[in-house]
Amino acid sequence: MNYEFENLAEGIVVCRGENHTFGTDAFLLTGFSCYREKDRVCDLGTGCGIIPLLMQRNRPPKEIYAVDIQPEAIAQLNLALENSTKNMAITPVCTDLKELWEGAPYGMLDLVVCNPPYKANGAGILSAGAAQQIARHETECTLDDICKAAAKLLNYHGRLCMCFRPERLADVLNTMRANKIEPKRLRMVSKNPDSAPWLCLVEGKKCAKPFLQVEPSLFVRSGNEMTSEAAQICHFGENYL
Repeated sequence: MNYEFENLAEGIVVCRGENHTFGTDAFLLTGFSCYREKDRVCDLGTGCGIIPLLMQRNRPPKEIYAVDIQPEAIAQLNLALENSTKNMAITPVCTDLKELWEGAPYGMLDLVVCNPPYKANGAGILSAGAAQQIARHETECTLDDICKAAAKLLNYHGRLCMCFRPERLADVLNTMRANKIEPKRLRMVSKNPDSAPWLCLVEGKKCAKPFLQVEPSLFVRSGNEMTSEAAQICHFGENYL
């Protein structure tokens, strides 16, 4: 397998592969999560570990568990950690999120993030490779599986942040609420003011009271240039927008 190492910041690299890579949504979800230095975090379906690695660029959380069912994805994250010079409190975990792992921090985490498969099981044409199928389709886990796992890991009023395609927004909100994670914050992302949203960012809070804050839409382009807000969120990650 051929891998490429890419610098995210001083002392931090990510390992890209054919099966496990990343795009704009990882940057946007990381920014939307509003993680804090004191937080204990878990990234479900971490892939190459892009979100935990992005969190290391500025005031990283206290601790991050990076969970994925695919050994190759965890191997890429381990390669990134081995080739980074910054000391990072990231713990790679190769496990099925439906079962989690022995010694998992049940009820102890402040934040769970997930960039999940966007396509429901049975919707659309399956991707050619097994790894791409797992990443893009709900073949190994469903929205309900993700929310159940998050509910087990989060402390009281702990937060779950996810990104999704707008056409599945109703599914996301309903499934969060069914698992006692109350949707609290929503933001739509569009290429520009003239285009329909292509991504929605959702935050839910465990055992919170109902109240959904709909934030102003995020536009990533103004003409041929990145908007200042998108550039700030992505730390000028022009290659991914």
